[in-house]
Amino acid sequence: MSRRAVLGLTAVTPLALASPASAATVIGGERLGLSGVQVQGAVDLPKRLSARAWLVADNDSGEVLAAYNAHQRLAPASTLKMLFADTVLKRLERTRTYRVSDADLADIPEGSSLVGIKPGITYTVEQLWLGVFLRSGNDAVHVLSHMNGGIEKTVAEMQDLAKDLQALDTHVVSPDGYDHPGQISSAYDLTLFARHGLQNDDFRGYCSTKTADFPAGGSKTFQIQNTDRLLTGAPGIRTYQGLIGVKNGYTSHAGNTFTGAATRGGRTLLVTVMNPGPGGLGVYQETADLLDWGFAHAGRARAVGALVTSLSESRASAKPGPGHGDRNGTSSDEASTFGKSWRLGGAAIGAAALLAGGSYALSRRRRWQSLEKTGQAPKEEGRQRS
Repeated sequence: MSRRAVLGLTAVTPLALASPASAATVIGGERLGLSGVQVQGAVDLPKRLSARAWLVADNDSGEVLAAYNAHQRLAPASTLKMLFADTVLKRLERTRTYRVSDADLADIPEGSSLVGIKPGITYTVEQLWLGVFLRSGNDAVHVLSHMNGGIEKTVAEMQDLAKDLQALDTHVVSPDGYDHPGQISSAYDLTLFARHGLQNDDFRGYCSTKTADFPAGGSKTFQIQNTDRLLTGAPGIRTYQGLIGVKNGYTSHAGNTFTGAATRGGRTLLVTVMNPGPGGLGVYQETADLLDWGFAHAGRARAVGALVTSLSESRASAKPGPGHGDRNGTSSDEASTFGKSWRLGGAAIGAAALLAGGSYALSRRRRWQSLEKTGQAPKEEGRQRS
């Protein structure tokens, strides 16, 4: 089936080739910009899904198997910490030590979730990351941000990475996910952040850790437990078989948010759920139900879109060397309808190929263009709870 048939792309005219990308062009596929449930080739979606937005994707291929309001811009709560980790994790050696000062903790928003960092205590970077992933500690985020050069610098770097990942629904105001006005993301973008992070062994290790000992001063420690209830369990919630992680969140404005990843039978799926109905554990049940659906229907569900490749990765592979393409001169990634490196961008996506007879294989010298969205992000307000 052609890429046009899978996504339902509209006809592309020669004029579109010369036109700049418009805000109406949708990252990951046109269907992901539509409201309501997007699914094809499979039925029996979980009943009683109440989330304002959700998405199910294959981690390896990048295929989006089903989605609901994938690009709706909502407050992300602490799931935004995945982007924080994507940005900062590689910059600080995990064995590095740091003595926390009062200044490092002075700018933590009121009502934040905390792991319990105290001034005057020396922590390793590894311990601080455990505080981020297990307890969603805004205190740990702020200490790491100061180690990275400050809050303002870290926020700017997070926004730059979001742009590179083509997560254009995301506007970063603070590194911790607190309910600052204008801090937004989407189910699609959060899934991109999780997929990017899981390529890093440290990220994967931290988000899958259930418990850890945390410094309390001197030789004393206290135990912290991961607040991801599909990983550790809770009354009414069973641990999910094959769960890897990744990050949960809650604020009074965002409600409950969660991105989870699990592996079964050699397949890894990603699910993001944002702001389900009342009940703090509902986000886990809806995530588990969507994971179950994905594993049961992954062989029959046809992709309704794709998780795109970052711009930097796309540039790096823009000119494959001899022997790296197929016999038609198309790279192996492009030859796959929804391969890892497949991406949408701009109104001119695929136009040359479609006009040349409907083929979706582009030549080695013609690459997919990248999207720049425009528009003013709506303001979001709320109060951090956990």
